[in-house]
Order: sequence, then structure tokens, then C-alpha cells
Amino acid sequence: MKIPLWLALTCLAASLPSHAQVLQPIELKDQELANLRGRYVLPGRIVSFGLVMSSTWENAKGEVIGARSTMQIQQSTIKPQFYVSLIDEKGTGTASTQAPGTGTVTGGNGLNSTTGVTQVVRAAGDHNTAYNDVDINVSRGNQAPASEPQGQVLAAGTQLVGANGAGSLSVSSSGSGIQLNIAAGNNQGSTVQRLAQGGLMQNTTLLGAGNQVRNITSLNVVLRDNVAGAGAMNGNLDQLKGIRTLGF
Repeated sequence: MKIPLWLALTCLAASLPSHAQVLQPIELKDQELANLRGRYVLPGRIVSFGLVMSSTWENAKGEVIGARSTMQIQQSTIKPQFYVSLIDEKGTGTASTQAPGTGTVTGGNGLNSTTGVTQVVRAAGDHNTAYNDVDINVSRGNQAPASEPQGQVLAAGTQLVGANGAGSLSVSSSGSGIQLNIAAGNNQGSTVQRLAQGGLMQNTTLLGAGNQVRNITSLNVVLRDNVAGAGAMNGNLDQLKGIRTLGF
């Protein structure tokens, strides 16, 4: 009775291709792994992807300058776009004047060539506060959060500017990402937040006293519980491909 079973197993083993008999994993080189980074994200489960970036500078007089940039991609998104809202607040602090910054910071040329997430605070003053933060929020649901775009559209190759007593601001998009740059008035320092070419930079330099600086980036992803069909997968893949034109 055992002979037919043994004969069937023997024939089945002989019918398998040679590469299926022995597992021989192939090791990927570091360069190949680098090319795969961030490209495979289960597109069938992505309901929406949102990005929020904000940079603010508050001086000792309570004057605030900054900007908030948002982008959201979902099923109905045709072309990903950044929307920018400028922040301009009058002074509410107790200090009526602010002494010019006299600090000096040297070095740091290599910071412009870093990859990944780079967060830097360099201070040459007193009583300052600097905050760099990156949040990644993943939630589950079948619908994208309801939200209306606010602010001005920032097209590739364009720039939005603003200024007040706290300093001057520029928000620019070169087609390879977005950058928020603040040059504080009265030689108090500067800050830049840049998202481009697969990397995030948050860099603050403080030369004066009594300043509060914040650079915050939030990535918000909504995943559905049940994997969608092939049609929905293709739609989400098209959305993600649209981000590549912005440098991500």
C-alpha cells in the first residue's frame, strides 16, 4: 500500500525545477538596497498621504514670522501641490527692544551634503529655545480625512516671501522639493527647513538672545484594513509616482 505513495512522491520531486529544490538566497549589494528605499509601500492599502511643514521664529519682543506648508494625496488627487500659509504676528512680549545679536558660529559646511534626517541647533546667545521635530502618524480607515487646502499654491520654481519685525521669510520650490527659510532681524540668527531629494534638513543658528525657533514636520498616512483590488492599486501607484516630480 505504501509503494504507490512513495512512487508519487518520487515523481513529484523529480518534476520540480532545480532552482526550487534548494533555497539559495541572493545577497543584494548596498547600492541596490539604496535604490529600493522608499519605493515599495503597499500601495493597495494607502488611502491618503499628508505632509505638514511649519517653521516659526519668535523674537524677544514677541513678534513672530513663519510659514506652514501642507500637501495631501488621495484617490481623487490629480496633481500633488503644496499650499503655503504665511505667519505674521505682532509683538506680545514684555521686552520693548532687543539688543543686536553679537554671537559667532563657525563651521558646518558639511551639513549641506547630508542625507536622511538632519537636525541641527547651533547657539551663540543666551535664553534661546530651539525645537526640531519630525512626526510620523499612521492611522487606519477607509476614507481620507476631510480637509480643504488653505493658503497659496506653491508651484515649482516659484517663491513666496514675507517680512516683519522678527525678520524675513522665503518659501521656495525648485521642483526637487520645498524649503522654508527665515533670516531673523537684528542679527538674531537664521533657520532653514528643507525637504528634498529623499532627505529632511532642520537647521537653526542662534546669534542673539531671547528667541524661540520651531521647525516641525509631520507625515500622516491613512491605511485601509482590507487590501483593495488591482484597479485601486494602480490608481494609488499613479498618485505616488506624481510625488517623484516634486523630488521625493
